[in-house]
Amino acid sequence: PHCQCLSMFDISVLIIIWVTFLCIIPILFDCRQMFPLSLLSHTEQSESGKIVIALYPYDAKHNDDLGFKKGDRLKVLEEHGEWWKAKSLTSKKEGFIPSNYVAEANTMETEEWFFKDITRKDAERQLLAPANKAGSYLIRESETSKGSYSMSIRDVDAQGTDAVKHYKIRMLDNGGFYISPKITFPDIEQSDGLCRKLEKPCDKPKAQKPWDKDAWEISKESIKMVKKLGAGQFGEVWMAFYNNTTKVAVKTLKPGTMSAEAFMEEANLMKTLQHDRLVRLYAVVTKVEPIYIITEYMSNGSLLDFLKSEVGCKVQLPKLIDFSAQIAEGMAYIEKKNYIHRDLRTANVLVSESLLCKIADFGLARVIEDDQYTAREGAKFPIKWTAPEAINYGSFTIKSDMWSFGVLLYEIITYGKIPYPGMSNGEVMTSVQRGYRMPRPENCPNELYDIMNSCWKSKPDDRPTFDYIQSVLDDFYTATEGQYQQQP
Repeated sequence: PHCQCLSMFDISVLIIIWVTFLCIIPILFDCRQMFPLSLLSHTEQSESGKIVIALYPYDAKHNDDLGFKKGDRLKVLEEHGEWWKAKSLTSKKEGFIPSNYVAEANTMETEEWFFKDITRKDAERQLLAPANKAGSYLIRESETSKGSYSMSIRDVDAQGTDAVKHYKIRMLDNGGFYISPKITFPDIEQSDGLCRKLEKPCDKPKAQKPWDKDAWEISKESIKMVKKLGAGQFGEVWMAFYNNTTKVAVKTLKPGTMSAEAFMEEANLMKTLQHDRLVRLYAVVTKVEPIYIITEYMSNGSLLDFLKSEVGCKVQLPKLIDFSAQIAEGMAYIEKKNYIHRDLRTANVLVSESLLCKIADFGLARVIEDDQYTAREGAKFPIKWTAPEAINYGSFTIKSDMWSFGVLLYEIITYGKIPYPGMSNGEVMTSVQRGYRMPRPENCPNELYDIMNSCWKSKPDDRPTFDYIQSVLDDFYTATEGQYQQQP
């Protein structure tokens, strides 16, 4: 049954069970204190320093790597960036390990249901991913109260729509936990949530192995092309393997598209931009043509293709709004870093298996040397996505990116239709200069159309910031709702 259907007695019983579970957490996390030191392995008695537990298995790829199995305990010897030097407490071997594959022992980070550094919004995205069902749950650090925790549970609302409910977990002076101030509690295996029985922890995608240490300019021979994913005006995109182990995406650029020197200058800047909503640039091949750009692989391809697919065309409005919010989040990061995308559209946004969006090809447009592109009115220039001041004067700024974002919103809400339907590039240029703006698509909420129009203000400075637009889209459905379920 759903929350609203439970009696106060039912809820009280569920709370008793649940709070009991939370009170046992400190014991579960620090159970080593319950046993005399003599019962611990001699190995761990003799080791001091930071001990970590493997969250995933890792096969050593290089001679100086250290392989391990899930659950293995390791001692950290050195911490440098994404690769740490460690010693296996089982094999005694030493080597480098991916730091995001391990978590410090005796902390909540080793638990499958604990999600570190995740926002309330991302908790909802994770729980609503296709791999999860009603009853999936996670515990996360509170965004608003440092040192406290929240539980997020996937449920079904009265209309039969998937929803996520959030509960604050409060701490007792003695170190225990509670949700309701009236009751405190015991057993992780038999615990029930407040709105439904807890079924299983939220599916946690395997962490992406950090890129090889110092592998930036790599050899073409290290890349094995496997499957062609698509072709564009300036090259092809392939699924490939690096050193026969790491799945990657490879963009090949047609000879003459850009100079290797100009590309490397931009690429060295691009690789410093690292954010969950930006496709990670791993490495390049520039010594011979065609130039290769090696990035992380995204299984659902471009957002444009996804929206037109059998699965994507069935996505409901809340998810379309969420796609928009994710892209705004990535662009807010680019804005904060004083960078410019220059070619923002759904074809340059990629989608992961769990339906998370990441922005690709940021900055590349600046170094393209093709005459059909640089002329701006040329056949390859994306007129329909480009702000008037960028077309007329070559004035590309974060505000011209905001114009493009408004057109991207049109693409999303129409499931990938071409903007300005029935109009040529020349007609679009002329009409927009005269004040024409695309009308509201049939299924577009007025509030979203208002955002689109704010992106298309004639004066660049009148357009909003991405930081502001992200906040509006993140709260598109929650602005009038309580963030957390009320506890009795």
